[in-house]
Amino acid sequence: MFTFEHLVIMEPSNVSSEMMETLKKTAKQITAYDTVPKDDTEILKRIQDADGILMSYTSSISREVLENCPKLHYIGLCCSLYSPESANVDMQAAKELGITVTGVREYGDNGVVEFVLYEIIGLFHGYGKHIFESYAKEMTGVKMGIIGLGDTGRKIAHALQALGADVCYYSRTRKLEQEARGIQYLPLHELLTEAEVVCTCLNKNVVLLGTEEFAALGEHKLLINTGLSPSYEISAVRKWLKRTGTYLSCDSDLALGDLTLLDFENVYFKNKASGGTTQALERLQEKVLENLFHYLEGKGGAEA
Repeated sequence: MFTFEHLVIMEPSNVSSEMMETLKKTAKQITAYDTVPKDDTEILKRIQDADGILMSYTSSISREVLENCPKLHYIGLCCSLYSPESANVDMQAAKELGITVTGVREYGDNGVVEFVLYEIIGLFHGYGKHIFESYAKEMTGVKMGIIGLGDTGRKIAHALQALGADVCYYSRTRKLEQEARGIQYLPLHELLTEAEVVCTCLNKNVVLLGTEEFAALGEHKLLINTGLSPSYEISAVRKWLKRTGTYLSCDSDLALGDLTLLDFENVYFKNKASGGTTQALERLQEKVLENLFHYLEGKGGAEA
């Protein structure tokens, strides 16, 4: 099996001591950094001599950086990789330079599902500082909308259905197999108008909700964002939060997008990535190693 000359773990990437012992079998030299690089100059300093790197979602690698790493031929993302557009590596540049980029999917979804259920149940039953209506209510028969029916959105939809919710979705592409399960497709504005709870499950840096969308969403609604970036324009959500009976829930600062939104008492914020469970980290490490070994064995990997 081919081995790396110099494998660099560019930033904190959830590499356990056990995983590190396995990685030592794949490289003649390993350098691991325990801080996030502050800019491209520092990234380049760390990886310029590497032929393989591991990195998380906390940094981005630009074309300029890639073009100045002549030995680099493999980047293993210790995070989700759903599309070239949402990747934190310039995928087009990597392709042109012959650099393989691998990422993982479906490792932290279960924790996100549990977070969404927790937020809805807490607000519907008044377990926190607010109650959605004057009296506690179940999810049974409540219209709930999912925007983005990928891996996470699909699992959330199924969990809501299991609790009796009437689930609808909006996606750029129709999901006929999910419609066969009773999940109704609705155009975006129609979903926003009809659903009492809306959950956005979009790729990083995809913004769908602006002034017109929040006008359709209206009052007495709960909006939950599960992504790694805000699914809404900050100025638009700020105006919406001033309306009656509006609630916004996000697990992390990445999902929230602007910490000044915490000035609103109707913003629920946990400051903790809901997908970061013990089981999720184990799945992440297994999949990162699987990708890396497949690459070294000449079998490719989970390329975007």
